[in-house]
Amino acid sequence: MQGARARRGQSPAEMGALGWPTTLLLTYALATLEFTCLFMQFSVLPYLSRSLGLDSVAFGYLQTTLGVLQLLGGPVFGRFADQRGARAAFTVSFLASSVFYLLLAAACTPWLPGVALLFASRLPSALMHAMPTAQMVITDLTTPEERPTALSRLGLCVGSGTILGSLLGGTLSTACGIHCPVLVAFVANLLGAILSFTYVPANTKGAGAHGPAAPPGGPQAGVFDLKTITRLLLQPGVLPVFLIKVVCGFPFGLFLVMFAIINMEFFQLEPAQASYLQSFFGILMMVLMCNVFHFCLLMPGLVFSLCTLNVVTDSMLTKAVSASDTGTMLGLCASVQPLTRTIGPTLGGLLYRRFGVPAFGHVQFAVNFLVLLVLWRQPILLQEVNKAR
Repeated sequence: MQGARARRGQSPAEMGALGWPTTLLLTYALATLEFTCLFMQFSVLPYLSRSLGLDSVAFGYLQTTLGVLQLLGGPVFGRFADQRGARAAFTVSFLASSVFYLLLAAACTPWLPGVALLFASRLPSALMHAMPTAQMVITDLTTPEERPTALSRLGLCVGSGTILGSLLGGTLSTACGIHCPVLVAFVANLLGAILSFTYVPANTKGAGAHGPAAPPGGPQAGVFDLKTITRLLLQPGVLPVFLIKVVCGFPFGLFLVMFAIINMEFFQLEPAQASYLQSFFGILMMVLMCNVFHFCLLMPGLVFSLCTLNVVTDSMLTKAVSASDTGTMLGLCASVQPLTRTIGPTLGGLLYRRFGVPAFGHVQFAVNFLVLLVLWRQPILLQEVNKAR
């Protein structure tokens, strides 16, 4: 244990009451909690929106609002995590999530202005970034060789959270009402904030000087210094990898944005039935992160590409920046999905209405095939991508 800590350049006192292995386990647990609550909300949100009289267009505006706020908040929150440490980042994220679910629960109350509260519940989402914080901690506490495996284990967290959240959301809403899963998520996030503040180390940046060194000299940039944030994208090998992440991940994100509407309108599923379908995807995501054989045997190509794309690009991008900037880089990566949610509802709704569900598969194939052709025919671009390693 002491040797492992020394290898990461951090003493037991600096790691706090927990050693680094336990800190990693707690990080995985917090990530699972985040996704469990998130998918509990996904299970009831479309039906809550419909009960409040919102049509698919208004539901798209609701999703867009969430996407814009998380898109703007991701890089800034990543900078905050780099400067204030993992404890502060986790605590703020879970407190923001608590406010998010509290407002959502209020929107379920008949005598309150439900539509206004539903849109107001999106506001705290600018600070809801537990997943990139977990990625930052894992990046800080692992060597470059260990990092892809450690980051891929977050797939177990995503899968577990998808299964538990979907099942709990559908079951609780059917048995106790649509407000019940939201209240449970509110309490769970308060627990997450307490665990984060009590047990997560204040700072994990001393875990080792992996990656390029930070730029010498000059005062430390502020949280809202956009020049420092954009500087990371201009480092050698970063921009090509980031663009591949954005372009290849967009079609799948487009499908996820419309998934709730497809369940409700195309498949005519009730909340409990929709939750079972989401749990099936969660089982695939969790089981198939174990090894390549399981990937090839069980996983549809769509989810396979999502899992491998995220693990490989996040690992490459965190290796390309200094240890002091991993949170900011992961914050930029976390903005890719909100970017999809910003423009996805309009584009996804258009594709769904005019061409049906198969259109999402066609877009996925076309985009990824074009990226493959570009990488195949542009050796210079491939060399730039490899620089990020």
